Amino acid sequence: MSLFKFIFSKTFLIQIGLAIVALVLLAFLTMQWLDHSTNQDERIQVPDLAKQSLGRVEITLEELDLRYEILDSANFNPEYPKYSVIDQVPQPGKFVKENRKIYLTLNPSGYGKVMVPDLIRRTRRQVEPTLRSLGFEIGSVTYKPDIAKDAVLELRHKGKLVEAGEELMKTAKIDLVLGDGSGRYSGDLNEDDSIDEDGIDNDNENNDEF
Repeated sequence: MSLFKFIFSKTFLIQIGLAIVALVLLAFLTMQWLDHSTNQDERIQVPDLAKQSLGRVEITLEELDLRYEILDSANFNPEYPKYSVIDQVPQPGKFVKENRKIYLTLNPSGYGKVMVPDLIRRTRRQVEPTLRSLGFEIGSVTYKPDIAKDAVLELRHKGKLVEAGEELMKTAKIDLVLGDGSGRYSGDLNEDDSIDEDGIDNDNENNDEF
C-alpha cells in the first residue's frame, strides 16, 4: 500500500482520532489537577488584624489556613497596644489563596530615645521649637539671675540636670531654666546673696550704710 493510500485509510484516520481524543483528555485532566493543586477556586478574605496581639494573630490566621511574617517595627503609636499589629499586607478585605503569608508590622514597646543637643545660651525662642521638633515636650519655665534675658541656662528632666548629648525618651518633658536679664550671671551669686524686687543687691545696700 502506498503512503498516500495509507494516510487516507480508515485505520490511520481512526488512530489519528484516538490520538486527538487522548490528547484532549490528557489536557483536561492536567488542568483539573492544576486547579485542584493550586486552589484556583478557593479564596480567603484577609481579616483585620489591627491592634491584635501576636498570640491572637496566630490563632486567627491558623483557623484560616494563612501564615504570617513580622516585618520591622514601626514608630511607636500610643493609640495601639504594645506589640500589637499596626499595619498589614495584604490589607483587610483582600482575597488570597490558602497558605498565603500575611506581612505584619508591630507596634514597639515604647518611644525610642532621642539625643538632646547643646542648647545652652540659646534663646527660648530658638530652643522650644527645636525641642518640640525632636519630639520632646516643654515643661515648666523658671528664671535665674543672669545678664541675658530668656537665654537657656539649664535643661532639666524630672528635676535632674540634662547635659548635651544625653539621650531621653521621645515625648519626655523638659523643664527650662532661663536668665531673667537682671544684669548678673547666676554664677556670681552666693547662697546668702539675694536680689529684691527692685533689682537692688541687698549686700551692697548694707555696705553703703557704712
